[in-house]
Amino acid sequence: MKKRNYVTAILIIAAVLIILIPLFGLRGADFEGGDSRGGEMVGEVTGGSYEPWFKPVLETLIGGELPREIETLFFCVQTGVGVGIIAFYFGYLAARKKYGGKNENV
Repeated sequence: MKKRNYVTAILIIAAVLIILIPLFGLRGADFEGGDSRGGEMVGEVTGGSYEPWFKPVLETLIGGELPREIETLFFCVQTGVGVGIIAFYFGYLAARKKYGGKNENV
């Protein structure tokens, strides 16, 4: 194997460990985000009468509440996909600018 393949394998293993160690190592940790804290604040301001308008789709499908760790994992995956799409678009624009105007056959 080439040195680049070893580095790639090590980085992939490190990324997987960064995901799995907190997920399984911090069982009792509080992974509460801004959504639930915002709901609590609205409840305090309105006198405790706040009720969410709808339930999350996955909670409806599985018939129960998802663990906070899984919700956090889904949010991180969603963020990663969004960043990937944006980075691809900017890379496309940069490549189009760099290579697009040099067509001498036309």
